[in-house]
Amino acid sequence: MTSASGEQLGIMPTKEALRLAEEQHLDLVEVAPKAKPPVCRIMDFGKYRYEQQKREKEAKKKQKVITIKEVKLRPNIEQHDFDVKLKNALRFVQEGNKVKVTIMFRGREMSHPELGKEVLKRVAEQMKDLVSIERDAKLEGRNMIMILAPKAPAKAPKGSTKGGEQ
Repeated sequence: MTSASGEQLGIMPTKEALRLAEEQHLDLVEVAPKAKPPVCRIMDFGKYRYEQQKREKEAKKKQKVITIKEVKLRPNIEQHDFDVKLKNALRFVQEGNKVKVTIMFRGREMSHPELGKEVLKRVAEQMKDLVSIERDAKLEGRNMIMILAPKAPAKAPKGSTKGGEQ
């Protein structure tokens, strides 16, 4: 058993340990119940729980939630429309999100899936510096889908400085 200050108090009966904890107006907390004999600690459990919740909240703040954003295209899309959709996809990637590029086929367009594949290749080619293809183009029903994920930023070698200054 350890005290609130961290010093070892040794093996003692449970009743005596509870009495010691009450004298100090603290709690007796079982740290390792499976150990022989079980390990206990005298501490302010309320304060411990509060600090633990604070740490969890701080860790949650630092997490980055990655979402999948979708860009929908058609197989016979005009150049300007393609550029606008590409600009949106680039913005999504720069925000750290994955991008699902969908080619929607209608009617007789289904007989030429290679046109959709060409459009997806153009998207991948234009964005090759920023993304890696997570899932290649695949036809699912009347839609052809490709998923792009942002590439991990390249780490600078140790000893180098930002901005090229020495």
